Amino acid sequence: MTTPTPSGTDPVRPTTGARAATLRALHVPGKPLLLPNAWDAASARLVESAGFPAVATASAAIAPTLGYADHEATPAEEMFAAVTRICRAVNVPVTADLEGGYGLEPAELVERVAATGAVGVNIEDTDAWTGELHAAGRQAEYLAAIRAAADAAGFGMVLNARVDVFLHETASEAERLAEALGRGRLYRDAGADSLYPILVADAPTITALVEGVGMPVNILARPGGLSHDELASLGVARISYGPGLFGIAQAATEEALRTVAGGGDPFAESPSGVTARE
Repeated sequence: MTTPTPSGTDPVRPTTGARAATLRALHVPGKPLLLPNAWDAASARLVESAGFPAVATASAAIAPTLGYADHEATPAEEMFAAVTRICRAVNVPVTADLEGGYGLEPAELVERVAATGAVGVNIEDTDAWTGELHAAGRQAEYLAAIRAAADAAGFGMVLNARVDVFLHETASEAERLAEALGRGRLYRDAGADSLYPILVADAPTITALVEGVGMPVNILARPGGLSHDELASLGVARISYGPGLFGIAQAATEEALRTVAGGGDPFAESPSGVTARE
């Protein structure tokens, strides 16, 4: 929440600790935090102005805006600079998708996150260079070191641990679930605040994870997937959209460009209030 100020002035920006506490408190099982992920300052402002209480970034959306592919092809300096611009643009808490951490040591990662103004991070357990999962114990150690560095810095960073087991089809569904549960418990004990089993979309698996890991669970919204109400009924605490809204924006831009190329009027069926400006 922002502190009220006299009319015509900018709101006072809450402290880092207050923003982190707000973000952590928004993770309520059964009453999920909705995070339509942003990719630049303008989209972050739209998220805030639409009434959402926090902003998340999506590396797969930011990377192409900077001219790179996803999966840590973006230089760390450029990703942190993008996150800084987003944080500067809004007063609500920001949680940043930092992929696998860009090879940074935990203390440096925490220091650089703090410098951006973000109060949460998303860290995945895939090795960007090999495409394989990190060993669970090694990843837990990395997360524990991040938590220790954040605590030592007095920085109440909200740590969302992404589990990539379901990105791989080398095991049966039962084996993937067992692996995800094991990793989730390890990551919880390492100090993670929430678990993000990316691509999980079916009710039985979500239920097993929510009941089995003992921490808030983040589910990725997907086309044709379970509704917000259905996910809430399963005890989900966070619903994020990844690069989904960026993809919608790109598709709308492509359609407008086709209209222009065909000699048509791209404003004829544009969203309300959109006009041509030089």
